[in-house]
Amino acid sequence: MDHIKSGIEALQKQDLEGAAKHFNLAIEENPNDPVGYVNFGNLLMRMNELEKAERFFQRAIELDDKAATAYYGLGSMYYTGEMYEKAIQQLMEAVSLGLDEGDVHYLLGMSLQQTGQEKLALPYLQRAAELEDRDAAIVFQYGLALANAGEVDTAQKVLLDLLEWSPKHSDAHYNVGVAYLYQQQFEKALAYMDKALEAQPDHEMAMHGKAQIELIMEQIENEE
Repeated sequence: MDHIKSGIEALQKQDLEGAAKHFNLAIEENPNDPVGYVNFGNLLMRMNELEKAERFFQRAIELDDKAATAYYGLGSMYYTGEMYEKAIQQLMEAVSLGLDEGDVHYLLGMSLQQTGQEKLALPYLQRAAELEDRDAAIVFQYGLALANAGEVDTAQKVLLDLLEWSPKHSDAHYNVGVAYLYQQQFEKALAYMDKALEAQPDHEMAMHGKAQIELIMEQIENEE
């Protein structure tokens, strides 16, 4: 029996006990194969047993220091625990070993942002958005990173593209509105604040943005 495959299938069915059983058997049958340890680490992380998960990922690396998924597992675990410097180190290693998946680049980009390294974060978030171009959370964070880097027009395009297939994304509507406000296109800015509030009526930043834009438009009208 392929216990790794059976364990992953059990995990997909939310059968954590069954997954643990299969991954444990995989380790017993092949104690020098890092794959079993990586999968058990992923299971423990899902169970919020972070210290135990760390030991399994580290054991996988001891067995194979080129096991990219083990570094990714450690990085993901450190990110979950808000240990961003450690997360960066492990995720960088995973990428350098050739792991080219959206989640890896996304977590690396977000970890870099959390440590104030916005410019370094941008290419990783861009790669994540390329690989996961229908993941709204990833694409939105890429758009936000562009805006924070001063690339407002490009950010706006990314967010408008996102709204084509995720039209109820209130934060995307809000940030497109902010971009139009920055460009002094007040009517369009107001329209997107309204769309944000339509998608999420209690969106406080959109409420504030709408009030600010209406005040600006009123002042312009009075000056005319």
